[in-house]
Amino acid sequence: MRFAAKSDRGIVREQNEDNYKLITGHAGVPDVFVVADGMGGHSSGELASTMAVEFAEKYILEHRELFSSEESILSTIKELMEEANTVIFNRAAESQLNFGMGTTFITAVILKDKMYVGHVGDSRVYLIRDGKMEKVTTDHSYIEELIKNGSLTREEAENHPKRNVITRALGCEEKILIDTLTVEIEENDIFVLCTDGLTNMLKENEILDIIIKNDDPEVSCSELVRLANEKGGEDNITVIVVKNS
Repeated sequence: MRFAAKSDRGIVREQNEDNYKLITGHAGVPDVFVVADGMGGHSSGELASTMAVEFAEKYILEHRELFSSEESILSTIKELMEEANTVIFNRAAESQLNFGMGTTFITAVILKDKMYVGHVGDSRVYLIRDGKMEKVTTDHSYIEELIKNGSLTREEAENHPKRNVITRALGCEEKILIDTLTVEIEENDIFVLCTDGLTNMLKENEILDIIIKNDDPEVSCSELVRLANEKGGEDNITVIVVKNS
């Protein structure tokens, strides 16, 4: 398993409210990849995403046996995210400055021959297999709801003025609905975890093209960020590339 990550402020934003963690190399703990895209005024978005990824790392290292068991892993991911939601929600309630802050969140655990994913918001996980890229998460967004009910096409969604409005995030409400899913891993599979700062700037075929051309995940991440900035860099950009080879 080879992997790399990169996060960048982008061209337009004053600060980077994205965060990520590569939780690897710990005895008795499977590899875990975490991505969070914070939102809120002042520095609240950065605070929310930082709290989320740091909470995740602490929780995983304190519950390593639950993350190493196929029977308990999905329910444990769900509990991690519910507890992170409570911590961020309570912190937001303490101060008017941080009121309403929240963050998208993805946690992806690789255990044996499967990837176990928990997510809220519009950060994404993609699977690249046999030269094709498939989105394995479903965005929790206003646009996705419009696409689901048939009032908007995927093509129309690309430039919709409300494409950044999300319907779920950690920390915004006392209770959170979390999606979990499992993906079987095959030889040579590539996983991409990213925030919408990448997917709003680059089309999926552009992302695929860069990753297929570059064997080194480090180079892929750098190239993806470079191209997203070249095309406007309108948001913070975070990407993790994981290769099963």
